[in-house]
Amino acid sequence: MTREYPPEVYGGAGVHVTELVGQLTKLCDVDVHCMGVHRRDAFVAQPDPLLAGANAALTTLSADLAMVNNAFAGPAAMPDVVHSHTWYTGMAGHLTALLHGIPHVLTAHSLEPRRPWKAEQLGGGYRISSWVERTAMEAADAVIAVSLGMRADVLATYPQLDPARVHVVRNGIDTDDWYPVEAGGTLADLGIDPARPIAAFVGRITRQKGVGHLIAAAHRFDPDVQLVLCAGAPDTPEIAAEVAAAVKELSTTRAGVHWIQEMLPLEKIREILATATVFVCPSVYEPLGIVNLEAMACGTAVVASDVGGIPEVVDDGNTGLLVHYEAEDAVGFETGLADAVNALVRDPEQARAFGQAGRRRCIEEFSWMQVAQQTLDIYRSVCS
Repeated sequence: MTREYPPEVYGGAGVHVTELVGQLTKLCDVDVHCMGVHRRDAFVAQPDPLLAGANAALTTLSADLAMVNNAFAGPAAMPDVVHSHTWYTGMAGHLTALLHGIPHVLTAHSLEPRRPWKAEQLGGGYRISSWVERTAMEAADAVIAVSLGMRADVLATYPQLDPARVHVVRNGIDTDDWYPVEAGGTLADLGIDPARPIAAFVGRITRQKGVGHLIAAAHRFDPDVQLVLCAGAPDTPEIAAEVAAAVKELSTTRAGVHWIQEMLPLEKIREILATATVFVCPSVYEPLGIVNLEAMACGTAVVASDVGGIPEVVDDGNTGLLVHYEAEDAVGFETGLADAVNALVRDPEQARAFGQAGRRRCIEEFSWMQVAQQTLDIYRSVCS
């Protein structure tokens, strides 16, 4: 059970579900229940049309109820386990487990109490989403955290959970999709100069991703460095306006600021990541950060904040550089980001070595088949 599924994938949770399903279907029967547009390969639950215009949390819950009703509509006459992803389907998984007496496994890709800025987007619905998450989390037969850091956050946020029920299965990366390539038509089309250093960012415009910190840090980048922001899907009009104003101000002080707001296809993102001198992940909260794996798989050095599960992905001093983040010291964080980017730009051999080490790490430690096998083991444990 998932909100996101191809062709509507906009975040790490959607990538995780897509790749997990692709591998799990080689090991067991899988029915996918999702939201959004019609798919031939999944059951789609739509919000109740009578709730059109209601708070997003309410429309999500109405889709959850439809998802519960569809849970036994697939080829499997009696599913053995229900697996939900994020708060968007947590209640659907919880109610399906209650209604049909089967185990519920929940993957926590983030935690609502650790994302207070969501109140800007959901209003009072944020209190509902937090309640949904707590209810589903505390009742689940097993909780999967995508990093050790995320597991620690889960147990700190929900102390009533039995630690034995909280497992770690890290996100993976498909190194056949993400790999080094040479500069091509994408850079030319976007007006990016492949002969100049590139600091790249890929992600949504949300408080969590720290886009504002990166733009502020870019004022301190060496003059020759280009900033490429592949950043769209703002959470609110207010944060969209903030980023637009910050990009405009930055563009008045330096050349080579490229803001790409549309969602680019994989092959174009791959070219941007692979040709960047450094990929920058300035997140202020990140359970793991699949985009760091994508950059590493493309052979690119990473500069990232040291929050959440990022240190489990970016090996500081080997595949990239970590910058300490404290909410109380924004200027110190932004200065650290700029210093780390400048250090790698000034030492391209080191940047290349980090990138090569990052790709090796992805191949050796972050396979999606490993993720699927570990997940299946958890299914077996709750069904036994």
